[in-house]
Amino acid sequence: MDLDKKYFIAGKEFIAPALESGLYVVSTPIGNLKDVSIRSLEILSACDLIYCEDTRTSAKLLNHYGIKTKKAPLHDHNEKSKIDSLLKRLGENQAIAIISDAGTPLISDPGFFSTRAVQEAGFSIFAAPGASAILAALTISAIPADKFSFFGFLPTKAGAKTNALEKLKNWPQTLIFYESPRRLAATIKLLSEIFGEKRKAFIALELTKKFERSMRGDLSELSDLLQDKQIKGEAVIIVAGAEEEILDENIWHLELENALISMSLKTAVNEITNKYSLKRKQVYDEALKIKKNKS
Repeated sequence: MDLDKKYFIAGKEFIAPALESGLYVVSTPIGNLKDVSIRSLEILSACDLIYCEDTRTSAKLLNHYGIKTKKAPLHDHNEKSKIDSLLKRLGENQAIAIISDAGTPLISDPGFFSTRAVQEAGFSIFAAPGASAILAALTISAIPADKFSFFGFLPTKAGAKTNALEKLKNWPQTLIFYESPRRLAATIKLLSEIFGEKRKAFIALELTKKFERSMRGDLSELSDLLQDKQIKGEAVIIVAGAEEEILDENIWHLELENALISMSLKTAVNEITNKYSLKRKQVYDEALKIKKNKS
């Protein structure tokens, strides 16, 4: 047994068991270093190499647990160039771990291109689940968690962000976004304007860290709270889904009929489908019926 493959908890030494060859996608704490699983520590200790989003950030966790495994950077700007090296190591029966700066890799973090390449090459991929800012925020939000959709970071440009949110204003499930501290106030204000001032929302900041804080309320209330406030730390935004409305079929039927006068069938169908959040086949069949009756 390789005595270097070890980790420490509260000063006590543990020897990590040998790993099967493959790629290990390992979740790490989102703030509090105690939020790491024993299995994650074993993998990070026993693997041959750890690919890190930022080796300096990851060093804080690894040093805390006395893990000496070799590290290498793998981030958005170099991931594709690392794939050949990764596959070569796996071909040599090595065990490779991939971690992000915090939380679960691939979730608005690097790793997708690597895992896809490993899967296509026929090597094994293992998950070591753990902390996730999305789930941590959702569980304390008091907003329905039975059905939810995650949309990551919204576009940074105002026009693109507005267009993205317009498409989601009638989304029936709970919506989750990430946002940077400097854009948070503007994003909440825009959400209030597009989704409606009374839509319920929750903002989590610095989850599991010393200065963890959160805010609940209507979007308009949260917008007022954030004005002229200095925000630190990435935010998780959770917004209640739109209340389901019973749509009178005559409304969209008539609008589809009018749209077909000046638009192609495909364009008209797409517009009505998106506007009323309908199933495309339902709208397409109705469009064909209208066309047939006109001929």
